[in-house]
Amino acid sequence: MISKVEIDAYALLKRIKTQQPVVHHLTNWVTIYDCANIVKTLGGSPVMAHAPEEVAEMAGIASALVLNIGTLTVDFVQAMKIAAQSANMKGIPVILDVCGAGATALRDKSCFDLLGSCRIDIIKGNASEIARIAGEKVITKGVDSTDVAADMRKLAAKLSQKRRATVVITGKEDIITDGKISYVVKNGDPMMVHVVGTGCMAASVIGTFAAVEKDLALAAVAGLVCFEIAAECAVKISKGPGSFKEKLYDCLYALDVKTITSRQKVYR
Repeated sequence: MISKVEIDAYALLKRIKTQQPVVHHLTNWVTIYDCANIVKTLGGSPVMAHAPEEVAEMAGIASALVLNIGTLTVDFVQAMKIAAQSANMKGIPVILDVCGAGATALRDKSCFDLLGSCRIDIIKGNASEIARIAGEKVITKGVDSTDVAADMRKLAAKLSQKRRATVVITGKEDIITDGKISYVVKNGDPMMVHVVGTGCMAASVIGTFAAVEKDLALAAVAGLVCFEIAAECAVKISKGPGSFKEKLYDCLYALDVKTITSRQKVYR
């Protein structure tokens, strides 16, 4: 039995605008521009530094690190390890978007290597990606989710406890858990699946909120609430995927406390 709860997502959004945290990314080359823009729209300061010679130093001045294996290479994953280990030493949250896990052996191996060699604080993916990281025998359709015959809330909580990380499953309904407390976010709009990069942007949004909030499950919930309410607002003034993406930035930038409070759909 789940019931609706209220969270103060706007308070975290205000904190981002005040603190302007640096969010370091080693991310997907397809969506890197979108990820940088979404962080900037929130009020954060995005950095997209990938060179292994500088990633440790860059992570040292950041407030959060976002890793995304969407366009991985072996050398790129090695740079991610260096950056994550530096972030671990500083004590800032590391977010891993397991983009495409379950699609190829290299993606699976890269995710498990990162999880084994660094402290990953938030594991984010769609249902089939997270199921694969949890040990289920599933196949991801490229980077798109496939159906998973499992109780995703229980699976997420079990993975969270095993990895000692907050787990975020994005989809029609988002599941967020720290292994003890679980949330479901029911905001968003189907138009989001017609735009390449909304999943990657969601990881960057989560990373930005995690940069200013130590309760990482709450940070992820608040980030998804703001991002997906902005999507709901954007679709009303859009004609299709192209204009929707443009309006998404505008609506996220313009979010106010009344809009967030009245539209949020968070359950426990």
